[in-house]
Amino acid sequence: MTAAGQRACLASILHEKSYLEGDFTLASGRKSNYYFDCRQSSLHPAGASLIGSLFLEMMLGMDVQAVAGMTMGGDPLVSATSLAAFGQGRFLPALIVRKEAKGHGTTRSIEGLANVTAGDSVLVLEDVVSSGGSVLYACRKVEEAGFRVPAVFCILDREEGGAEALAQAGYPVRSIFTRNEIVFLARKG
Repeated sequence: MTAAGQRACLASILHEKSYLEGDFTLASGRKSNYYFDCRQSSLHPAGASLIGSLFLEMMLGMDVQAVAGMTMGGDPLVSATSLAAFGQGRFLPALIVRKEAKGHGTTRSIEGLANVTAGDSVLVLEDVVSSGGSVLYACRKVEEAGFRVPAVFCILDREEGGAEALAQAGYPVRSIFTRNEIVFLARKG
């Protein structure tokens, strides 16, 4: 399937499984009359496969040694992308950033560190970028652990200023979809 075909198929899954209308409070505290619960799609077998493949396609030409994501929304994204890479013969480990350091055992803020080397380039994956606050936290934690963050990739940019805020902080954002694109593609298909 071509990248365009994958995007169209993923748009349909996201629209069917993840797009909700109503009254919602976002992680930023802002109110919204719609919500994308991307976990419903990233935990769907076809959705996960498409997300991993599309993120890999977006990485072409980039020097990236690992992918990281903020738990919980990022967990299926980094797993899908790591597995898609492995299926293509590429070693691309996944890292999971905790909201706060583990209170016991290793007391780590990031899981998966045995698979990477300090100084590696780690791409941060996010499901939805609204204000950018959650993913900015993940980027900073990854850098504090001794890695470089060249960019942030997301499934959906809500087009509410988050991508611009992240770019100003030094983390350019690339999205599979913007909110307007996904609604258009889903209705078209």
